[in-house]
Amino acid sequence: MPKRLDLEPSHLKSHLGYHLRVVSNAVSHTFARKLANLDVTVAEWVILREMYSYKTTTSPSTIAEITGLSRGAVSKLIDRLLNKDLVIREEASGDRRYQEINLTPKAKKLVPKLSEIADENDSSFFSLLSVAEKDQLRKTLLKLVELHKLNLNPIE
Repeated sequence: MPKRLDLEPSHLKSHLGYHLRVVSNAVSHTFARKLANLDVTVAEWVILREMYSYKTTTSPSTIAEITGLSRGAVSKLIDRLLNKDLVIREEASGDRRYQEINLTPKAKKLVPKLSEIADENDSSFFSLLSVAEKDQLRKTLLKLVELHKLNLNPIE
């Protein structure tokens, strides 16, 4: 059936994606402002938090794999974290091409504080929702993540 040209195009605000973006931007921008007070970006937080879970030395390629970021992006982030004394980088013994990355004691103390800020930020934005509504929203979003095979950590 041919498309009717006299139909009004869908309105911007009729799209779920529009509303998801409005909420996501507000949550992310508020979080970014709070992190800025501690001289950390959202992208740096993602790297630090993922490394914190490892509790051991890791490599830039492993960080890229677990975050879904490119090796180039990870390299730039690691350089920034090095300059902030939040990670240390060493050549692996026996293979100068392989680098080992680890959190500094400063970063190990900072990550729990950053996690608390993330928790408070979520709590603030989603406090209107009941526990059941939050659970349903999480399940729905995870269903979409799985369906579309989304594996990138949002960093902006």
